Amino acid sequence: MRFEYLEPANIPEAIALLERYDGKAKIIAGGTDLLVQMRRRTIKPEYVINIGNIQGLDYIRYDEKEGLKIGALTTIRTLERSAEVQQRYPVIPQAASRMASVGVRNLATLGGNLCNAAPSADTAPALIALSARAKIVGPKGERVVLLEDFFTGPGSTILGKGEILTEIQVPVLQPRTGTTYMKHDIRGTLDLAIVGVAAAITLEPRRELCQEAKVVLGAVAPTPMRARQAEEILNGKEIDDTLIEKSAQVASDESQPITDVRAPADYRSEMVKVFTRRAIKEALRLAKAA
Repeated sequence: MRFEYLEPANIPEAIALLERYDGKAKIIAGGTDLLVQMRRRTIKPEYVINIGNIQGLDYIRYDEKEGLKIGALTTIRTLERSAEVQQRYPVIPQAASRMASVGVRNLATLGGNLCNAAPSADTAPALIALSARAKIVGPKGERVVLLEDFFTGPGSTILGKGEILTEIQVPVLQPRTGTTYMKHDIRGTLDLAIVGVAAAITLEPRRELCQEAKVVLGAVAPTPMRARQAEEILNGKEIDDTLIEKSAQVASDESQPITDVRAPADYRSEMVKVFTRRAIKEALRLAKAA
């Protein structure tokens, strides 16, 4: 396969190249997804734009008012090993550690993992459960959207002509919040998720009532998805085993699994129930201990 390799020095230059070669170019950073797709010839770009050397896109910053900001070129391994992220948002390193091999995590970037828009991406459910936002820069300036609205289908995002994902923003966690990510696979982290479930439970300050619940499913719909009906079963109530079981069943009913080489749809649907049950219980335990 022949293509022209381009290496912009900064974001404006990258945007200009994307505009010029609209529909013919692909961005590369770590390359762990793009290069595989190019070898398989599932995509055949005429231009490959490497943003991996652009300065100022690889960072982790925390502010007590604004929360966490992660540059799009931050590697998955960096997130996995960050002591500050582990302390404040442990679900992010937890999800990062479940992705592929250490070698892949050393190269793969957060921005690349999200922009690849695989329904099975491990980082997406955890970040959506944290109410993360995506900062996008393009020819018309900047915009910030909820990450749950970033994905439009398998391999597809809301990025428009000339636009680049530059940053992920995570708000400060509320007190008494527990979060977890659980992944069902066959061969461990080297496998894509058959089912991924992230849960975030926030309890009221002085009572055991659920102030807010988030249940996010991966690999069982065209995009990572909030199981909103399952969340509503928990909101405003004292969570017990009966409610957890009901919420898990509703999450399974909300999911939209397909049959593929990794698992049949009915198996995936059952595993949504199993892993949602486990994730809610673990997030609730952590919320009570917070």
